[in-house]
Amino acid sequence: MLLFKISGNFIRVICFLLGALFLLSSCAETQLIVHTAKRLTKSKPSPVKEKGKYKIGNPYQIKGIWYHPKVDYGYNRTGVASWYGPGFHGKKTANGEIYDQNGLTAAHKTLPMPSLVQVTNLQNGRSLRLRINDRGPYAYGRIIDLSRRGAQLLGFHRQGTARVRVQVLESESRLLAHHAKGGQIMASIGSPIPSDIKLPKAGVDKDILLPPKGASTVSAQKIPQNSKNSVIRRSIVSERTSVSSVQPDGQITTVAIKPSDIFIQVGAFTQFQNAHQAAARLSILNNVSVTSAIVNGKEFFRVRAGPIKTLSDADFLLESILHSGFDAARLIVD
Repeated sequence: MLLFKISGNFIRVICFLLGALFLLSSCAETQLIVHTAKRLTKSKPSPVKEKGKYKIGNPYQIKGIWYHPKVDYGYNRTGVASWYGPGFHGKKTANGEIYDQNGLTAAHKTLPMPSLVQVTNLQNGRSLRLRINDRGPYAYGRIIDLSRRGAQLLGFHRQGTARVRVQVLESESRLLAHHAKGGQIMASIGSPIPSDIKLPKAGVDKDILLPPKGASTVSAQKIPQNSKNSVIRRSIVSERTSVSSVQPDGQITTVAIKPSDIFIQVGAFTQFQNAHQAAARLSILNNVSVTSAIVNGKEFFRVRAGPIKTLSDADFLLESILHSGFDAARLIVD
């Protein structure tokens, strides 16, 4: 009887230990599955690329402000940049592409899509090429909205915003626009002749003319086909015909920077009287000035408020000025 009890207790102990081991192994497997799932979902994969179309678009209104998209190859402005990412990753952009937060793209309110711009962080000197393929940003006082990767490379991903300069690269933007419209790759930037069309060679009739009296004949000399000039010309054309060669490559350049301040440019007027009237309407701010600037040989009178100490103060003041009827007011860095 005693042996039976001992054997029964022993069996119960063994069963208990086996059950415990089973539960521990189950928990371990569950934790492994959870950790694996986290690793798989931690970083979102890049979406399937979809070719967008060339688009400028009609004038549109957001939050009471009108925007007028147009071609502007001379675009060169300063302002405050922001970035956007997770909430838009995998969704369509304004020109029909699929947004990739890990790509080298940006959103702009008015520039054609696609356009190639040089964006320079005026706080650390980093400069990067980005392709415009979306509309935005629509927060007051933001000049451009970068992809998450663009913000990381320019060094303001954690801060959220940065003072920047945005410049359109004309030749590259023309080539991207031509390609996006469905045209053939151009033989050279600015040339209307596609490189992949073989034009017929013009025939030339040969007629031997006798030299005038007293003149001597000189035999024609053949021009070597492998001269250095012809090689250089072909290599230049070859580099320019490739659309991929003008796409952003993530290469960072560094430029010299100087201390800057934030201003609000209320407007730029060709008549001093109009500028003076605008400044008078904002005289309550106590820091409004009218300055003269020559742009493309033409004089403009700029009405500015500032300098402003913080970006939050500038945002608040800009919104007030916009609601006062100055629709062209914007943040600038100078």
